[in-house]
Amino acid sequence: MISVEEALAHVLALAGPVRMEEVALRAAAGRVLAAPAVARLTQPPFDASAMDGYALATADHAPGARLRVVGESRAGLGFAGTLLRGEAVRIFTGAPVPEGAGVVVLQEDVTREGDWLLLPPQLALGSNIRGRGQDFALGDTLAAPLRLQPQHLALLAAMNVPELHVARRPEVAIIATGDELVMPGDTPGPGQIICSNSFALAAMAEAAGAVARLLPIARDNAASLRQVFDLAAGADLIVTSGGASVGDHDLVATVAAELGLQRSFWKIAMRPGKPLMAGRMGNAAMLGLPGNPVSAIVCAHLFMRPLLDAMQGLPGVVTPQLAVLQGDLAPNGPRRQFMRAKLLPGTPPMIAAFAGQDSALLRLMSEADALLIRPEGDGARQAGETVPYLAI
Repeated sequence: MISVEEALAHVLALAGPVRMEEVALRAAAGRVLAAPAVARLTQPPFDASAMDGYALATADHAPGARLRVVGESRAGLGFAGTLLRGEAVRIFTGAPVPEGAGVVVLQEDVTREGDWLLLPPQLALGSNIRGRGQDFALGDTLAAPLRLQPQHLALLAAMNVPELHVARRPEVAIIATGDELVMPGDTPGPGQIICSNSFALAAMAEAAGAVARLLPIARDNAASLRQVFDLAAGADLIVTSGGASVGDHDLVATVAAELGLQRSFWKIAMRPGKPLMAGRMGNAAMLGLPGNPVSAIVCAHLFMRPLLDAMQGLPGVVTPQLAVLQGDLAPNGPRRQFMRAKLLPGTPPMIAAFAGQDSALLRLMSEADALLIRPEGDGARQAGETVPYLAI
């Protein structure tokens, strides 16, 4: 068995080069920017008022000054002339600051009498002017790689970038295996259960920016497995669940090898999820996940999601955070354990491991928002100690 770190390194090596495509800005949400985006203009393109008030020369910004209001500047229609000493211009937020002005005084801080403006005895500090290029300048870039969030799209729109080069979405073919499985909505026969892994794996793949294809359930015979593997043609990543162990009916490794799988590893020193397999089958990477639902989901968090990130040019890192243990924990065994747990408010947060850690218990998995990490051979832990976890 290899370590979790060794396994992740092998998995990330399967990513291959990032393939790019051009998309419209409107279609870029959630995509990974694959090449820097370059601003086509300067923002703001002129000195702009940050407040509603009056623009005046810096030299006129004196306690008790009396100035004549000679015009108005508003967003979209600035004051056409040059501001002279002793003059002021009514100005609104976002409007161009007139030439000759160096200060905007707030409307609530001054007195207006017809065409005349009276400044107060005490003046507030600051110019209330947003300088030209304060946000960004022509030629500035938004660096890649970057998972594009709504705030990034706002910036790109302001930069006047209508199209972007993004990483192509990896296509993931998801295969559940086992004679015992039926699809949701079907009636299970004796000894059968509902297939749940595929739906979690597809949702996780899509959340990571991939396109997921749910293939038919592969039965526990070589012919069925070959047929479903054929349907995975064209995928960048094939993810199986079940059939990767050593039982008489666990045929995934055998059939995959017959179809050209170059296996990177099999078995990891972790729980849940020991019987995990990875490799390359033709042009596709392959992950063979355990069949137990919790094991499959934990392995997908640790290996599938980082691999999908790497396929899109992002660092495929799994970064633990720290929390304060709420209750005592018994010593851990020789394999690294990822315990389902719940985070509780605090700085740092507290973490409570669930009492039941059986890898078939989906209800507890659905209630968990963290995986508490127990290193190999970790001793007993007491409440109040700091422990690592992964948010899920």
